[in-house]
Amino acid sequence: MAKRSLLAVMLLLSGAAHAQTGTVDEDGFTHPLRDLEFNPGLDQREFERATFDALNIYDPWESLNRRMYYFNYRLDQFVMLPAVRGYRYVTPKIVRTGVSNFFDNLGEIPTLFNSVAQLKGERAMTTTARLLFNTILGIGGIWDPASRMGLPRYNEDFGQTLGFYGVPHGPYLILPALGPSNLRDTAGQAVDFGVERQVDYFSYAEASGGEFGLTALRLIDIRHTTPLRYGQLNSPFEYEKVRYVYTRARELQIGE
Repeated sequence: MAKRSLLAVMLLLSGAAHAQTGTVDEDGFTHPLRDLEFNPGLDQREFERATFDALNIYDPWESLNRRMYYFNYRLDQFVMLPAVRGYRYVTPKIVRTGVSNFFDNLGEIPTLFNSVAQLKGERAMTTTARLLFNTILGIGGIWDPASRMGLPRYNEDFGQTLGFYGVPHGPYLILPALGPSNLRDTAGQAVDFGVERQVDYFSYAEASGGEFGLTALRLIDIRHTTPLRYGQLNSPFEYEKVRYVYTRARELQIGE
């Protein structure tokens, strides 16, 4: 809103300057942008420095977080992305889709739990219907007939539940391998993990406890379906931008 107001003021001032000099087009309108001059010396880096304060998020552990961000970058570069490329090379697309659908179906359990906790009745009923249809008709969640039936997938976690009841996000935090988070959402992830383990859908928790391959497959699937690439912003302020986007995105998710 402030930017629009500033632009309107600039246009009015420019129009007044044209009116004073008598520069008016034949149609009676003026074009104030015609005489605007831009400074080519203000490159992207200078612009980002000027807007640095707008990206400021509470980050008292920034030094540690930056080291962890760099660690995750190297882990991604040398371990996760090569594993994902190998996974895509040896696994047909239909199989990869089935694996993603299966793990998404497991994720409906914490979503249902948190929808109920946030008193979101419609989302709870939709999630219950998705869980039943995909488990029965989708052969354990390998297929996703619920989406074809027009039932949208929601993502609700305990971090959102805490935020829904007014718990502040607390300090920003970079988790090993998992990436951006904060103190509230980290606690929420632990609760969601506990809920999923207690329900033990399809005995997955029991199986994954003694079989590292299932856990590794889930981690690879998460990285396979996550489009973020370190360095893709091509900016010296990537850390600040990721921090800002994550924090604001979580606020929007909580406000839904």
